[in-house]
Amino acid sequence: MAVTDAEREAMGRALELASRGPRGLNPQVGAVLLSPTGEILAEGWHRGSGTPHAEVDALSRLTPGQARGATAVVTLEPCDHTGRTGPCSLALIAAGVSRVVYALDDPGERSGGGAERLRAADIEVVSGVRADAVRALIGDWLTVQRLGRPHVTVKWAQSLDGRAAASDGTSRWITGPAARADVHRRRSASDAIVVGTGTILADDPSLTARDGDRLLSHQPTPVVIGARPTPPDAAVRRHPHAPLFYDTHDLGVVLADLRARGVQRVFVEGGPTLAAAFLTAGLADSVLVYIAPVLLGGDRLALTDIGVETIARAHRLTIDEWLPLGDDLLAVAHPSGLEEGD
Repeated sequence: MAVTDAEREAMGRALELASRGPRGLNPQVGAVLLSPTGEILAEGWHRGSGTPHAEVDALSRLTPGQARGATAVVTLEPCDHTGRTGPCSLALIAAGVSRVVYALDDPGERSGGGAERLRAADIEVVSGVRADAVRALIGDWLTVQRLGRPHVTVKWAQSLDGRAAASDGTSRWITGPAARADVHRRRSASDAIVVGTGTILADDPSLTARDGDRLLSHQPTPVVIGARPTPPDAAVRRHPHAPLFYDTHDLGVVLADLRARGVQRVFVEGGPTLAAAFLTAGLADSVLVYIAPVLLGGDRLALTDIGVETIARAHRLTIDEWLPLGDDLLAVAHPSGLEEGD
């Protein structure tokens, strides 16, 4: 079915509205209701878990019967399940909407299927409009739905000979200022930053995202994994967000709880043991290795045992990018077999 210029413009507006909603457990969704002549009747967006979905938010701004014959332009396929709110597909049908235009299918087993229900009610449905633009906004949420957990990036810095620290344990600074600034930018793009108790006790990191001494606008929630207690005066306890502590080595349990909290992107920066644990468990979707042109020798390896007993069992990576950062080099990679960007 052909899409009108008014509908394409409305999808752009719906995308703008969607971006106002919070990242989290639910997707960011925007909706615009158009009259049969293409004029905007109402707008809405999803403001977070437990609040009306975008379509219902828009419908609530109209009087009964005002949406009859209207077109609903929505960034995501209207849901078809009852959770904390009712199905948007039924709300649109009840309102008398005659046409629905949306960008992306809802991937949920329970929430998907709204388009099918709308068609069964003799409502015209068009999908795929400005899909790439909408995917750019909610791509992380879509990844969580596909993986069943947050996306995980594992990062470490190392010397050219694969060491994370000198023999006495000192590690500041292996890399230069350009590499460290890049790390802080990537921290800020994440929802949670994860370390082990060993890193907390050895380095007392603040786990903030900074530009020099200035805190960046978005701060990841600090997550500490391990049984050893974190000292009451640890720097992480002064983080803008209250730290989350997990007295477990079950990374699946940790990621499941983070997903339930609405975390979409996890940045693992917790030292050789924790990095190895995520890699061994197959829970690393992206790997960042900052390589400095220094030699340290000794036994302070950047990565501990990951279960590779023979070369045939090596963890093969696909390089996405080699990025020079001052004198250092960043390898951006993902496990072979995963699609780039997953």
